[in-house]
Amino acid sequence: TKNASADVITDLLPIIDDFERAIENNNNIDDPSSIKEGFNLIYNKLNRTLQQKGLNPMNSKDNSFDVDLHEAITKIPSPNEKLKGKVVDVIEKGYFLNDKVIRFAKVVIGE
Repeated sequence: TKNASADVITDLLPIIDDFERAIENNNNIDDPSSIKEGFNLIYNKLNRTLQQKGLNPMNSKDNSFDVDLHEAITKIPSPNEKLKGKVVDVIEKGYFLNDKVIRFAKVVIGE
């Protein structure tokens, strides 16, 4: 796992470089849309890199509550019958790493 960790860190270094360049460039930029665009580009690069390593987000909203995937933070009255026992809101997204849950989704359930 030491080599696997080193590989992940090595793949993340260019993203740190991008953040450092963006921080430096943002000191001289007055246009918020340019800053937002840079932020989105770096986020997308980080997301792609992590997905290539096997990280995938859970799609929990509107799905049935599953204790193997979700941690119920609270329950609220269901906005409609169809959402009873289902995830009506995601407070914190859950993630899989190569089909194994590495973070449970924190969710709100309709009852």
